[in-house]
Amino acid sequence: MGTTQAGGGATVRRMLLGTQLRKLRESRGVSREEAGYSIRASESKISRMELGRVGFKERDVADLLTLYGVEAEQERATVLGLVRDANASSWWHEYGDVLPAWFQNYLGLEEAATEIHSYEVQFVHGLLQTADYARAVITAGCQGQGVSAEDIERRVEVRLKRQDLLTAEHPPRMLAVLDEAALRRPWGGPGLMRGQLDRLLELAELPHVHLQVLALGTAGLAAESGAFSVLGFAEAELTDVVYLEQFTTALYVDKPAEVASYRQAMEGLQAESLSPEQTRDLLHSVRQEL
Repeated sequence: MGTTQAGGGATVRRMLLGTQLRKLRESRGVSREEAGYSIRASESKISRMELGRVGFKERDVADLLTLYGVEAEQERATVLGLVRDANASSWWHEYGDVLPAWFQNYLGLEEAATEIHSYEVQFVHGLLQTADYARAVITAGCQGQGVSAEDIERRVEVRLKRQDLLTAEHPPRMLAVLDEAALRRPWGGPGLMRGQLDRLLELAELPHVHLQVLALGTAGLAAESGAFSVLGFAEAELTDVVYLEQFTTALYVDKPAEVASYRQAMEGLQAESLSPEQTRDLLHSVRQEL
């Protein structure tokens, strides 16, 4: 479990360091373009740094502190001391050959989060999947791409390692809304799906996992845009992040007004969905039909 916490911790430190640099820049009235010029980088690089989405070079941070008028040695040392921790390697680094960079960003956010709200339409959420289900879904997604059986297994390993979060000493609170269609999509046959349904029933008993199913026949207008996740963090300086996965990339939304809209949509989905008790009944029913 130590690597899990270290990975999430490094992500939080990157985000906190980025937030601190943004506040210093804004307090001095320096534009992102000006900041980028001072460290021989682009405006977009500064933006990614301030969002904690990239690693930090100590020299770049030192130059930015000088630009922002931070001259006191103690204050500079405190900020520069965060750089080493923020650049710590995470467990998924060894899987970098089979994971796109945009998804590695998500893994860091997921591990750092104290609250994960998700709505899934096509699949069971990755944190709730069995190995067999994950393998079937990943294999189907890799068809025609020339992905080797070994690389598929490594991707399955990543998905299972992510799930250590739910059995950690201090697990995040997970609120998952799952469209009933995902339960009835026959990945790998009846036996595989029975195993997946059993896993959902088992996880639904955990005090920090709140599972609801949006039943077929329900409009679900609260989430007409499709699947999304909202990640919340314990640190007051960090804003919530909405994660929207697309076919070849992902979007990260962190503007408060937009995040609030997604939170409102999640509340609407919860209200439209079966209760946790009704959800368990439905899971049993679907399992019996297989």
